[in-house]
Amino acid sequence: MLRIAVDENFNNNIVRGLIRRNPNIDIIRIQDVGLSGADDPIVLEWAAKQERILLTHDASTITLYAYERIKSGQRMPGVFEVSTSAPIGPIIEDILLLVDLSFENEWEGKIIFLPLK
Repeated sequence: MLRIAVDENFNNNIVRGLIRRNPNIDIIRIQDVGLSGADDPIVLEWAAKQERILLTHDASTITLYAYERIKSGQRMPGVFEVSTSAPIGPIIEDILLLVDLSFENEWEGKIIFLPLK
């Protein structure tokens, strides 16, 4: 099962839905580890050290810094960029599918855009 970190401004309704559907999901919010207000490179570094894929709605800066990490050869366990305009139900389904059926390190160095199509 994938380990997930949730960016500070991520929709908490999605987080609650994930936990309701799978109480065993390994998910932690960035603000719960003392990184409220941290710059994106710091969040990505923490996620890499913790081997957690980052869920985010921030397509403008997180993805930029994630690509920079990849280009510089730094570890980047993966980013799931979640659309804010997509219905919550399908997003929860997509995340659970990825969490349950992905291999360890499968998303290393990758940025995935959700919903899946």
